[in-house]
Amino acid sequence: MSDLIVVGFDSTDEADKVLLKLGSLKKEYLIDLEDAVVVVRDETGKVHLKQSLNLTAIGATSGLLSGSLWGGLVGLLFLNPLAGFAIGGAIGAGTGALSGSLADYGIDDNFIKSLGETIPNNSSALFVLVRKVQPEKVLAELTGLRGKVIKTSLSPEQEARLQEALSGNQPASPQPGTF
Repeated sequence: MSDLIVVGFDSTDEADKVLLKLGSLKKEYLIDLEDAVVVVRDETGKVHLKQSLNLTAIGATSGLLSGSLWGGLVGLLFLNPLAGFAIGGAIGAGTGALSGSLADYGIDDNFIKSLGETIPNNSSALFVLVRKVQPEKVLAELTGLRGKVIKTSLSPEQEARLQEALSGNQPASPQPGTF
């Protein structure tokens, strides 16, 4: 089961920096993120979402590949595989992009927007859905980031340890497999 963690930051770029740090920790297999979204609320109060997975681009790419393949095969039947490849690729990319833009993966966008409305102007928040984590190593990397836990599905003890690490204090050693 995945855990949802939402951390707010005082500046508009801090959530992006933390997401980059989590990305490097993911490459080291210390954390497995199912989804991550950065929310920025500008000086006018408008909320902007930055999805870590661009489903439109993923859909367009897979649609291009499958459309090109099927278009090429159909084009062989009509003795013009190059035209079939091009037409099939264009149609596949368009339908893939459309289906990707309509899909929602991971954290619900409406939930993100509604919680994003509660953060102060000129600030940001990071929404992460965590599958697995090596808590002692990840908490050590997050120490002192000056974030505030806004919402989480962690237990109260785990949430307190995370907030302690974000506030700059070194947390007590955790139980294996817990945050």
